[in-house]
Amino acid sequence: MIHTNRIIRPPFERRSKILHVTTGCSHNKCSFCNYNKNTTYKIRTIDEIKNDIIKLKKEKYVFRRLWLQSADPFALDTDYLLKIAYNVNKYLPFVESIGSYARIDNLNNKTEEDLILLREHGYNHIVFGLESGDDNLLGKVNKGYDRQEALRQLTKINNAGMDYTLIYLCGLGGLNYGMANAYKTAPIINKLNVERIMINTLTLLENTPLYDDNTFKTATEKEKLSEIITFIKQLNIETFIDATHASNTIKFFGEIPKNKMHIIDHLEEILNNNTEEQLKQKHKKIKQV
Repeated sequence: MIHTNRIIRPPFERRSKILHVTTGCSHNKCSFCNYNKNTTYKIRTIDEIKNDIIKLKKEKYVFRRLWLQSADPFALDTDYLLKIAYNVNKYLPFVESIGSYARIDNLNNKTEEDLILLREHGYNHIVFGLESGDDNLLGKVNKGYDRQEALRQLTKINNAGMDYTLIYLCGLGGLNYGMANAYKTAPIINKLNVERIMINTLTLLENTPLYDDNTFKTATEKEKLSEIITFIKQLNIETFIDATHASNTIKFFGEIPKNKMHIIDHLEEILNNNTEEQLKQKHKKIKQV
């Protein structure tokens, strides 16, 4: 198996088998991300992908899920994705589903009918980097879409009956902007049928425009925790909240609305019983690990 750049996947996909179909990111302009800054976006040929699928037949254990690599393989058009699925079904008939990271605009080249067809051929549980529902913030970090476009595109995947995860990026607005991010993002998500909300926390990475922006001030640990609490309080849909990503100082997982108050009470207790310095120390321990 060949991987020309780093493998990226969410924690809950750690048991999925990797299939490399693209290199880099189709957008590669987000001001907070450096994962693919020095990588040219490329699409592997069907023959190359097919050969790797055949190699996966030699695995010693039967796996049920494939995770497509790299940043947003779902940018591929429907026909190409179906060709991949055809080879998966032919050589790995035990695979039950195929997933990947995706951008909102990866849905631009797909109709609801396309998405239904992809779901019928195994594509499901796609992870979209929504990050925020605040137009001001989306513009500043150069995500490449606004909140109405996000709602329009995600409604298509809702109507197609495909399960998916949305990433919410806490701290993206910087100092004193967390509440605005929470209040403007939750209403968008409340209009959707989201299987899981994955909460990540912004980490300033070197060699990114945001890192080099002298006007950007990182939110305090207390503000970031308050932002997460506010965000969860605004949610009124049935979904799962997953904050197990390594970027989060406080990790938790739960079901909304079933565990909503328990999560809020737990986070508020931590917020009220820890100083800023204590929370910083917790965060440093995570970074060391």
